[in-house]
Amino acid sequence: MSVRIIASQAQGGEGQPQTQTAIITRMLDYGMHPQQAINEPRWVWGRTWGEDYEGLRLEGRIEPETIEKLRKSGHVVEVVSNFDRLMGHAGAILIDDEHFLQGGADPRGDGAAVGV
Repeated sequence: MSVRIIASQAQGGEGQPQTQTAIITRMLDYGMHPQQAINEPRWVWGRTWGEDYEGLRLEGRIEPETIEKLRKSGHVVEVVSNFDRLMGHAGAILIDDEHFLQGGADPRGDGAAVGV
């Protein structure tokens, strides 16, 4: 299937471009449905929601081996809860070449995907 339109939005301060990049990459490069791309574990590096921070925050669903490799590489890593609201909220839609709408809403927030 070739993709016609992908749209993604994210809330979460300075984490917005990180979240949007992750979601769009998952959809375009890995063929994920918008909901799957949003549901995948998230990370955010640095300042979020106006709070000064120089570390990397990872949801607890990220593989322990990955977390350990990041720490061994010198990163300051903080593991937060699964589907943590700190990771912001996102939504995405995909309109495929047959004009079918696919959408996703973030379980970290209270939104919904609705198509017409």
